[in-house]
Amino acid sequence: MSMNKPFSMIREFHLADWFTLGNAVCGTGALFAMMTYLKANDVLHVYFACALVVAALIFDVLDGRIARWRQKTSAMGRELDSLADIISFGVAPAVIAYGCGMQGLYDRIVLICFVACGVSRLARYNVTAETLSDGGDKVKYFEGTPIPTSVVLVLLLTWAASQGAVGEAMWFGKVSLGGFTLHPLVLLFALSGSLMVSRIRIPKL
Repeated sequence: MSMNKPFSMIREFHLADWFTLGNAVCGTGALFAMMTYLKANDVLHVYFACALVVAALIFDVLDGRIARWRQKTSAMGRELDSLADIISFGVAPAVIAYGCGMQGLYDRIVLICFVACGVSRLARYNVTAETLSDGGDKVKYFEGTPIPTSVVLVLLLTWAASQGAVGEAMWFGKVSLGGFTLHPLVLLFALSGSLMVSRIRIPKL
């Protein structure tokens, strides 16, 4: 009778899985950085949060390349990748946007929908990945924009922060609809989320 070894799951991680965890760690760090910004109101924390999302992207790119290089992929690795991506490229960008001033009711609705679109996009990918790869090891194209494209929005917010365009000074100002606030800049998140769940085919490089 064999006994399960303590921490056997961790020992079964491949090298690529550790890079995927690096992605998740960076995304979580970005969340804490924005929490600190909301308390301290020091824009350096916004820069730190945005830099961590970019670092998460680097880990995300490397984990796939390492998995193919070592020819070691697993269902767990794929699930880890999706969970890390939703933290770093879904929740973190939405929280950064909120911290930068998109805090009206309509803003929050859009940001929540953005995260929901990201979750849906990743779930669809996990279900259809085998079909899209035609039995091979690599998916030939994406359906909908990949969730890491939200890094573009994060870079835009980094630029806005560097120009002092956060809070009340946010680009394009704000509008009041039915007594509730909407910052037009948040509509970029609505566009990004819509593209994620679209059927647009994007070749995978």
